[in-house]
Amino acid sequence: MKNTIRDYILGNLLFTEDPSVLQDDDSFLTQGIIDSTGVLEIILFIEETFGIKVNDDEMLPTNLDSVNNLVDFVRSKQAVAA
Repeated sequence: MKNTIRDYILGNLLFTEDPSVLQDDDSFLTQGIIDSTGVLEIILFIEETFGIKVNDDEMLPTNLDSVNNLVDFVRSKQAVAA
């Protein structure tokens, strides 16, 4: 899951395949990787890829602002659904 998310961020938001440009705990917002449109792209990606629904009240940096945050968020959503 982590590699899938990293690959998406690298390829679709950073336009590179170089894994050294993104650390798993880098803040997407602080690093200027995403803006509000990028947040929506990430949400659509994780909903389609991992079969979860992101509710409005879950659209928070603690859930969506780094590779590690995304992995933790997706795992928690999948655990609740199971």
